[in-house]
Amino acid sequence: DWLQALHLMLEMVDICVDRNTCTYNTALSACGKAGEWLQALKVLSDMADGRVERDTITYNATFSSCEKAGQWWPALLLFHDMGEQRVEMSTITYNAAISACEKKGQWWPVLQLLLQMAECRVEKNTITYNAAASACEKAGHWSLA
Repeated sequence: DWLQALHLMLEMVDICVDRNTCTYNTALSACGKAGEWLQALKVLSDMADGRVERDTITYNATFSSCEKAGQWWPALLLFHDMGEQRVEMSTITYNAAISACEKKGQWWPVLQLLLQMAECRVEKNTITYNAAASACEKAGHWSLA
Protein backbone atom coordinates (compact mmCIF):
# COMPACT_ATOMS: atom_id res chain seq x y z
CA ASP A 1 0.00 0.00 0.00
CA TRP A 2 1.01 3.66 -0.32
CA LEU A 3 2.08 4.12 3.31
CA GLN A 4 4.37 1.13 3.07
CA ALA A 5 5.86 2.41 -0.19
CA LEU A 6 6.61 5.81 1.34
CA HIS A 7 8.04 4.17 4.45
CA LEU A 8 10.41 2.11 2.28
CA MET A 9 11.50 5.29 0.49
CA LEU A 10 12.43 6.81 3.86
CA GLU A 11 14.29 3.66 4.88
CA MET A 12 16.34 3.91 1.69
CA VAL A 13 17.52 7.35 2.77
CA ASP A 14 18.39 6.05 6.25
CA ILE A 15 20.60 3.29 4.85
CA CYS A 16 22.11 5.51 2.14
CA VAL A 17 20.56 3.75 -0.84
CA ASP A 18 19.99 6.03 -3.82
CA ARG A 19 16.43 6.44 -4.98
CA ASN A 20 15.94 6.57 -8.74
CA THR A 21 13.09 7.20 -11.17
CA CYS A 22 11.89 3.60 -10.90
CA THR A 23 11.82 3.76 -7.09
CA TYR A 24 9.85 6.99 -7.10
CA ASN A 25 7.49 5.72 -9.80
CA THR A 26 6.66 2.71 -7.64
CA ALA A 27 5.75 4.98 -4.73
CA LEU A 28 3.73 7.22 -7.06
CA SER A 29 1.87 4.22 -8.43
CA ALA A 30 0.93 3.16 -4.89
CA CYS A 31 -0.30 6.69 -4.13
CA GLY A 32 -2.22 6.68 -7.42
CA LYS A 33 -4.03 3.44 -6.65
CA ALA A 34 -5.11 4.89 -3.30
CA GLY A 35 -6.06 8.32 -4.67
CA GLU A 36 -3.52 9.94 -2.34
CA TRP A 37 -3.00 12.95 -4.57
CA LEU A 38 -1.34 15.21 -1.97
CA GLN A 39 1.21 12.52 -1.14
CA ALA A 40 1.82 11.93 -4.84
CA LEU A 41 2.47 15.64 -5.38
CA LYS A 42 4.91 15.59 -2.47
CA VAL A 43 6.77 12.63 -3.97
CA LEU A 44 6.89 14.42 -7.33
CA SER A 45 8.25 17.52 -5.61
CA ASP A 46 10.88 15.41 -3.83
CA MET A 47 11.97 14.08 -7.21
CA ALA A 48 12.44 17.60 -8.53
CA ASP A 49 14.32 18.65 -5.38
CA GLY A 50 16.59 15.60 -5.67
CA ARG A 51 17.08 16.19 -9.41
CA VAL A 52 15.69 12.76 -10.18
CA GLU A 53 14.46 12.41 -13.77
CA ARG A 54 10.67 12.51 -14.13
CA ASP A 55 9.31 10.53 -17.05
CA THR A 56 5.94 9.77 -18.63
CA ILE A 57 5.29 7.00 -16.09
CA THR A 58 6.05 9.43 -13.25
CA TYR A 59 3.44 11.89 -14.42
CA ASN A 60 0.87 9.25 -15.40
CA ALA A 61 1.02 7.75 -11.90
CA THR A 62 0.61 11.20 -10.36
CA PHE A 63 -2.32 11.95 -12.70
CA SER A 64 -3.93 8.73 -11.54
CA SER A 65 -3.97 9.90 -7.92
CA CYS A 66 -5.50 13.25 -8.94
CA GLU A 67 -8.08 11.52 -11.11
CA LYS A 68 -9.16 9.10 -8.37
CA ALA A 69 -9.57 12.01 -5.95
CA GLY A 70 -11.41 14.18 -8.48
CA GLN A 71 -8.67 16.81 -8.34
CA TRP A 72 -8.91 18.25 -11.85
CA TRP A 73 -7.06 21.52 -11.26
CA PRO A 74 -3.85 19.93 -9.88
CA ALA A 75 -4.02 17.49 -12.80
CA LEU A 76 -4.04 20.39 -15.27
CA LEU A 77 -1.13 22.04 -13.46
CA LEU A 78 0.78 18.76 -13.69
CA PHE A 79 -0.03 18.59 -17.37
CA HIS A 80 1.44 22.07 -17.84
CA ASP A 81 4.54 21.13 -15.80
CA MET A 82 4.98 18.00 -17.89
CA GLY A 83 5.03 20.13 -21.03
CA GLU A 84 7.56 22.52 -19.52
CA GLN A 85 9.79 19.58 -18.58
CA ARG A 86 9.46 18.30 -22.15
CA VAL A 87 8.26 14.90 -21.02
CA GLU A 88 6.47 12.91 -23.72
CA MET A 89 2.69 12.89 -23.35
CA SER A 90 0.95 9.68 -24.34
CA THR A 91 -2.67 8.75 -24.88
CA ILE A 92 -2.65 7.49 -21.28
CA THR A 93 -1.40 10.89 -20.11
CA TYR A 94 -4.16 12.76 -21.88
CA ASN A 95 -6.79 10.24 -20.77
CA ALA A 96 -5.76 10.65 -17.14
CA ALA A 97 -6.01 14.46 -17.35
CA ILE A 98 -9.32 14.24 -19.21
CA SER A 99 -10.70 11.75 -16.68
CA ALA A 100 -9.70 13.99 -13.76
CA CYS A 101 -11.67 16.84 -15.37
CA GLU A 102 -14.56 14.54 -16.29
CA LYS A 103 -15.12 13.49 -12.67
CA LYS A 104 -16.07 17.08 -11.83
CA GLY A 105 -17.84 17.86 -15.11
CA GLN A 106 -15.13 20.26 -16.24
CA TRP A 107 -16.01 20.16 -19.93
CA TRP A 108 -14.02 23.16 -21.18
CA PRO A 109 -10.55 21.86 -20.19
CA VAL A 110 -11.55 18.49 -21.66
CA LEU A 111 -12.28 20.08 -25.03
CA GLN A 112 -8.98 21.96 -24.89
CA LEU A 113 -7.12 18.71 -24.18
CA LEU A 114 -8.88 17.03 -27.12
CA LEU A 115 -7.78 19.86 -29.41
CA GLN A 116 -4.23 19.59 -28.10
CA MET A 117 -4.24 15.84 -28.73
CA ALA A 118 -5.16 16.51 -32.36
CA GLU A 119 -2.49 19.21 -32.71
CA CYS A 120 0.18 16.95 -31.20
CA ARG A 121 -1.02 13.93 -33.18
CA VAL A 122 -1.67 11.87 -30.05
CA GLU A 123 -4.05 9.00 -30.75
CA LYS A 124 -7.48 9.13 -29.09
CA ASN A 125 -9.22 5.94 -28.00
CA THR A 126 -12.53 4.80 -26.55
CA ILE A 127 -11.52 5.95 -23.06
CA THR A 128 -10.74 9.42 -24.42
CA TYR A 129 -14.09 9.81 -26.13
CA ASN A 130 -16.12 8.29 -23.28
CA ALA A 131 -14.54 10.58 -20.68
CA ALA A 132 -15.00 13.63 -22.92
CA ALA A 133 -18.66 12.80 -23.56
CA SER A 134 -19.25 12.19 -19.85
CA ALA A 135 -17.70 15.56 -18.92
CA CYS A 136 -20.01 17.35 -21.36
CA GLU A 137 -23.00 15.37 -20.10
CA LYS A 138 -22.24 16.16 -16.44
CA ALA A 139 -21.99 19.86 -17.26
CA GLY A 140 -25.32 19.78 -19.13
CA HIS A 141 -23.76 20.38 -22.53
CA TRP A 142 -25.55 17.56 -24.31
CA SER A 143 -24.94 18.99 -27.77
CA LEU A 144 -21.17 18.79 -27.28
CA ALA A 145 -21.29 15.18 -26.15
